[in-house]
Amino acid sequence: MPKLPYSFYQQEDVIDLAVQLLGKQLFTLINGKLTGGTIVETEAYNGIIDKASHAYNGRFTPRTSIMYEAGGVSYVYLCYGIHHLFNVVTNSKNNPNAVLIRGIEPNEGLSTMLERRNMQKLEPRITAGPGALAKALGIDKNLNGKDLLGDEIWIEDNGIHFKEDQIVASPRVGVDYAEDHALLPWRFYVKGNKFVSKPNS
Repeated sequence: MPKLPYSFYQQEDVIDLAVQLLGKQLFTLINGKLTGGTIVETEAYNGIIDKASHAYNGRFTPRTSIMYEAGGVSYVYLCYGIHHLFNVVTNSKNNPNAVLIRGIEPNEGLSTMLERRNMQKLEPRITAGPGALAKALGIDKNLNGKDLLGDEIWIEDNGIHFKEDQIVASPRVGVDYAEDHALLPWRFYVKGNKFVSKPNS
């Protein structure tokens, strides 16, 4: 299947793009091991005007600098000193929008994922939640700032499209610090999919 082109990532509307990413296929190829699955949960971060964004108010640090690149690169950061989280940088250069990938339905390299997650059998928790999916896919700081049309981490379109009534829009998770912006319904997930993190009613 074709990799998503830069023109996809460089759309201006990060909210709409977060919805469009549902159903796309996320892959990593690390040390010769291919792993991946269907994106079933995303969160949009709307750049300098979004109180939940790392780039809010134009914050520019060594960590956030990658967010200011043109869309089509990865932004991977460490959360709570434990979990790596994978974000897709979007929009044009100097417009630091990003979409956090929160859940995938695994379908490629299951044995490798189980090994990385130290699990014996396939359960939803293997890739439900951004920290879990990053670990399963072998995503760490080494994949920060990577070209999403490269050969280490990329997203493909295999024609899966969800209808509006199959998608839930809800407040983002763990962004209480964002005050009124914490309630914005910018988390999107596929209704009823067991690989969506909680809450998922």
